[in-house]
Amino acid sequence: MASPTQITPAQLLRLIGTPECPVIIDVRIDEDFAEQPFLIPSAYRVDYRKMSEIAALLKNSKVVIYCKKGLKIGSGAAAILRTYGVAAESLSGGLFAWRDASFPMIPASKLPFTQAGQSFWVSKARPKIDRIACPWLIKRFIDPSAKFLFVPATQVIAVGEQFNATPFDVEDVYYSHRGNNCTFDTLLSEFNLKTEPLNRLADIVRGADTNRLDLAPQCAGLLAISLGFSRIYRDDLAQLEASLPIYDALYRWCRDATSEKHDSLQKNSQAAAMERTDG
Repeated sequence: MASPTQITPAQLLRLIGTPECPVIIDVRIDEDFAEQPFLIPSAYRVDYRKMSEIAALLKNSKVVIYCKKGLKIGSGAAAILRTYGVAAESLSGGLFAWRDASFPMIPASKLPFTQAGQSFWVSKARPKIDRIACPWLIKRFIDPSAKFLFVPATQVIAVGEQFNATPFDVEDVYYSHRGNNCTFDTLLSEFNLKTEPLNRLADIVRGADTNRLDLAPQCAGLLAISLGFSRIYRDDLAQLEASLPIYDALYRWCRDATSEKHDSLQKNSQAAAMERTDG
């Protein structure tokens, strides 16, 4: 059982992908990281000896620290952050416990170039579906601090090269459509995020993005909402920010509520029938 200053892998898994996800920091030493060059989704690496230096940046955040086995390094690093007033927990059992539970791990080699700890991504302006769904996936599971550049279609590659930004969802780039799959599918595959909820969400995104509305009943709704948002917002970043809760809600439905039915009409009908009987 985890201590009051620890969180279990299962508890952390429930938070990843949601707006309530804590900042997740990998403090493994280089030798341990080299043995297992993977990261828990949305995590980033920091030298465990630099906790005092980053404490001020984490003052208003909830933080989860993990090391190899959840022993001295992870526990100590979290404890140091707590002395600075940071709400920090360590991961019970460390990365080994996460791995042994068969929870998703991102290959570190896939993470894009970062500037000051942030990844930059670039795509063409006026996003609709895939170019909103992919940033949601990146921010929730890969890099919460990621920045997105929306530029004219003819400038995507040049901007990417000039500003070390990773191009996505345009022709002839690595992170784009492959066969019948859309860019969202590509990211799931490349970052090892093929979980049941995300696969279910991918069906919805793919259907809406490729006009295969028969893939899932929700495809038509996502298409309509996405097109509506693109008419409401002229600013692409404002549209992205406003759209994130849509994908948060879809993800939670895919994860937790696919079997739930809305039965208020049935209840109202039953109540009305009882009233007639009582009368």
